Amino acid sequence: MRASRRWKTTVCGVIAVTGIALGTGTAHAVPIGQTMNGKMTYYNDRGYGACGTPIDATSQDLVAVSASYWTSPNPNNDPLCAGIKVQVSYNGRTITVPVKDKCPSCAPTHIDLSQAAFRKLVPAGTDMVPNVSWKFVR
Repeated sequence: MRASRRWKTTVCGVIAVTGIALGTGTAHAVPIGQTMNGKMTYYNDRGYGACGTPIDATSQDLVAVSASYWTSPNPNNDPLCAGIKVQVSYNGRTITVPVKDKCPSCAPTHIDLSQAAFRKLVPAGTDMVPNVSWKFVR
C-alpha cells in the first residue's frame, strides 16, 4: 500500500509539472511593422481582457491576438498591453486597434477583432475573412 501511494504521488507530481510545461508553448517575438496575411474573425465578449482591463467587444474597438505572442506568465504585465496596436487593412479600409485580449485558438497570423472593429471593415452577414493584411504597430 505504501509503495502504491508513493507511486501515485510521483505520477501526479510528474503530470502536474508536465502540464505546466506543456501549457506554456513557444512565444513568438512581436514583429512590429511586419505585414502579415491571415484570417480575421470577430468576437463579442464582455468582461476582462487579457490585459486586466474591462472590455466590451460589442462596442469597443480592440483586438485579441494569438496566445503565441504573449510572453509574460501574468498577461496583465505583458509587453503587448503596453501600447501595442494592430493595424488592419481590408477592402480599401484601414483601422488601428489596441491589443486588449488573447485569442487562445488563433494561429500566429489569425486576428480576432472586436465585433465593433470588425464591422468597420466588413458588412453584417460576414463572420470570417480568410485573407487580410495586418501588422503590429506602436
